[in-house]
Amino acid sequence: MSAQIPTPAVAEAAYAEAERLDREFRSPRDVNRLHRTEHRWAALFMAAPIIGFLAFTVYPVGYALYASLTRWNGLGQMTFIGFENYLRLFRDQYFLTSLWNTFFYMIGIPIGLVLSLLLALALNRGIPGQTAFRTIYYVPVISSLAAIAIVWQFAYNGDYGFINQVLAWFGIDGPDWLQNKHTVKPAIIIMAVWKGLGYSTLLYLAAIQSVPPSLIEAAKLDGANAAQRIWTIVVPMVRPVTFFLVVTSIIGGAQLFTEVNIMTPAGGPEFSSATVVWYIFRQAFRYQEMGYATAMAVVLGIIIFIITFVQFRLNRRNEFSVE
Repeated sequence: MSAQIPTPAVAEAAYAEAERLDREFRSPRDVNRLHRTEHRWAALFMAAPIIGFLAFTVYPVGYALYASLTRWNGLGQMTFIGFENYLRLFRDQYFLTSLWNTFFYMIGIPIGLVLSLLLALALNRGIPGQTAFRTIYYVPVISSLAAIAIVWQFAYNGDYGFINQVLAWFGIDGPDWLQNKHTVKPAIIIMAVWKGLGYSTLLYLAAIQSVPPSLIEAAKLDGANAAQRIWTIVVPMVRPVTFFLVVTSIIGGAQLFTEVNIMTPAGGPEFSSATVVWYIFRQAFRYQEMGYATAMAVVLGIIIFIITFVQFRLNRRNEFSVE
């Protein structure tokens, strides 16, 4: 004889009766003990991220703020000097030049975004071998930045570099790219754009493939050509990806270091390739001016925060205007 399966009403009634009996026969002491145990476990799980945040964020930031107000070589005793380091920053021509260079390199951000979007549109057309092309474009992203910088350093060599050899085929006498103050920054920008092209292209490709085909078909029926469809449909639809790439690219560009340190170890001719992070590194570890270097790092962090905050505010305003 098969067992009968209780109906939902019977099961719910039995569950309610079990809960009633549990409350009736459980003493207040047991309830309080259970609550205390739950609170201890909750506090334990909450403590881990809080302790991590305090130890690896709040304390280092607070320590850096204090160190920026001192004269310190990184090992010895700190000497409190107030805002002297910050006042020195705005009189330091090398710092101002490196700050200008840092933001000059960001010219490559819109160039990289446009090229990435065009590549993503091309790869989305189902061309033969598109998987191989995606892999080729993404290889620089996962490659060692130091190794890539060394390869490009040889390519930019004025005597035997690959780029000048190609230019010589067309009768052009190429410059010594990394030893000329007029060409060193464009050379590094080209390398940085090439390095990050695959990552941006992959994100744009994923965003383009999520665009509803019905919108494209409707635009075609309305007589929109390919350029109009891209500008009026694709570009607005991939705007969240564009916003993400702009924010992360500016944050990453403000911390440009490895390329400059390897390709132009002395900061380029007439300090023309030096960035803020490179100058911080030099002052901290070559001249042991850790307090002064920390002040520069604090100023750079404030600038990055302000730029990022403004970007989020503008993006939110644009979202509201679209709605």
